[in-house]
Amino acid sequence: VSQPTVSRVLNGNTSVNPEVREKVLACAREHHFQPNAMARSLVGSGTKLIGVVLTDISNSFFADLEKYMEQAAREKGYSLILFNSDYDREKEKHCLEGMRRYRVDGLIIVPVLEQDPKFRAEIKELDIPAVSITRQTEHMDCVYIDHAAAGARVAEHLRHIGCENYLFVGTTGDRKYQGFAEKMKESDPNFEQKLTVIETKDSGKIRSILQAHFREHPGKCGIFAYNDRRAVQLHGILQRLGISMPDQAALVGFDNTYTCEYLYPGLSSVSQPNREMAARAVDILIQKIEQPENQECIDNPMQAELVIRESSER
Repeated sequence: VSQPTVSRVLNGNTSVNPEVREKVLACAREHHFQPNAMARSLVGSGTKLIGVVLTDISNSFFADLEKYMEQAAREKGYSLILFNSDYDREKEKHCLEGMRRYRVDGLIIVPVLEQDPKFRAEIKELDIPAVSITRQTEHMDCVYIDHAAAGARVAEHLRHIGCENYLFVGTTGDRKYQGFAEKMKESDPNFEQKLTVIETKDSGKIRSILQAHFREHPGKCGIFAYNDRRAVQLHGILQRLGISMPDQAALVGFDNTYTCEYLYPGLSSVSQPNREMAARAVDILIQKIEQPENQECIDNPMQAELVIRESSER
């Protein structure tokens, strides 16, 4: 058969004689033919590739998120190509440059610094549809939970169970912290005097800070960690120091990863709707890829849930 006939068959054109079509497909199967996505992109056919940039693929939360994105994309005939920025802006920039090399049709990204003007300029320069996931990002389609509202929910919980002083593990620029602190200040103007912020990830330094904190503040301590990896780290250090949960320390993490329910005591954590966020991000992106005339920016907040376990309440 002619080359145009083969092309029509492999591109799904139904005008080809069914008998000829089946012979072409049988030959393709026999020779394990795969279309060259890069070559197709050069003639304007698209690659059916979605680029995904995550901040830390070793974090099981992001691994789950990628799995659900891959499932949703595959159902619509797309594949993913995955990059890891490791919370580093320079690495993130390199990842975005990779999007050009692979000629992806669109991008889903967890930004390192979502409000950085340089980041927004780099996204605009790519000139492909892009969706920010887990972070509310100006001038971009985004799917996320309200981190400030989630932090406020943790504050309400720790205050409700009678905590007298507090630890936040993370940075004060985090929206989770901001929501947590604002809610605490509503009922306790002296909250900041009762708060210790731990920014280091070094276990030895964290241990020293915890020892000093519990010497100086004998009352029940509410601890909020910005993700479960830090919360699990704290969980182990508290046990080695002989500090009981939840009597002396009420510990809450963020992301509700699978390890939370297997620890003893079980770890309380904020649960994000991973599957729903992933599916929605993929839906928005493919809609923008296939309907480029639709330029309206979509801001899609979702609700988180605080899952309470034994680390913060019996």
